[in-house]
Amino acid sequence: MRILGIDPGTGILGFGIIEIQGRSPKLVDAGVIRTPVKEDDAIRLETIFDELTDIIASTKPQIMSVEKLFFARNVTTAMTVAQARGVVLLCGRQAGLEIVEYTPMQIKQSVTGYGKADKKQMQEMVRILLKLQEVPKPDDAADALAAALTHASTRY
Repeated sequence: MRILGIDPGTGILGFGIIEIQGRSPKLVDAGVIRTPVKEDDAIRLETIFDELTDIIASTKPQIMSVEKLFFARNVTTAMTVAQARGVVLLCGRQAGLEIVEYTPMQIKQSVTGYGKADKKQMQEMVRILLKLQEVPKPDDAADALAAALTHASTRY
């Protein structure tokens, strides 16, 4: 079973694909989709759509695990991230993926055992769980892998 984790964002969208073999998760791929800050929002969203569609086609996951939007300090940022999440959900739906969503606290609780874990704790646990030599970079890719691992821990 392949799980695609997504850490939504408009400027940087993290993705991470894991494969469950028995009870052990294995890293398939991870990275980010970047869009230029000064580019028109519609073009940025199209870039996310096109690149994520290609990633799904090439890695063939069955499930998409998406981090839920959970902040409200900056309304403009929240709206652009929500737009990116909409594109992500559309990509997953069009690809026929099962889509699940988890709050940041659920992801932290699942990966570290503590719902208020910091970034470094999360990244180190992702490294340990996937038996990697180094913490996945950039942070957005590690966060996406954490979303995928969360689903793996709840289902397998």
